[in-house]
Amino acid sequence: MSKGKAPVTPATRLLRSAGVGYTDHLYEYEEKGGTAVSSRELGVPEHAVVKTLVMEDDRRQPLIVLMHGDMQVSTRQLARILGVKTISPCSPEAANRYSGYVVGGTSPFGTRRPIPVYMEKTILSLPRIYINGGKRGYLVGMDPKDAARLLRPALVEVGIAKGGEGV
Repeated sequence: MSKGKAPVTPATRLLRSAGVGYTDHLYEYEEKGGTAVSSRELGVPEHAVVKTLVMEDDRRQPLIVLMHGDMQVSTRQLARILGVKTISPCSPEAANRYSGYVVGGTSPFGTRRPIPVYMEKTILSLPRIYINGGKRGYLVGMDPKDAARLLRPALVEVGIAKGGEGV
């Protein structure tokens, strides 16, 4: 998707119905480009681009982790916090089944079914975040407090620098 008309997705429908103010940000999606590509294309810090990671615990229960684009998730630390043996990323097929979104276009808003959300605590200190709007090549910009109000995430401290032992 390139610059053009913003798509209507389950995420944007939910944001509109909840009265959340957001801005549309379209960019040319690159397979496996991640937040480095979206931040570069939009001219925003990668730290402000929030990735939506669909994971599951050792009982195969899904969860969503919201993390800064320039950081990874310490799955060991998250598992400790949740009192489970392991947390691991879902397969793309499982992530799609749980969320209703295609990997690369997964939004925490408007998921197919309710999924517990865990947000890196420091996201709330940003003035604005850019998070997937439900389609590849499409982010929405918003106040992180609006995202927290809508998602009611558990706040966690599980972020580690890229290149560490995380996802």
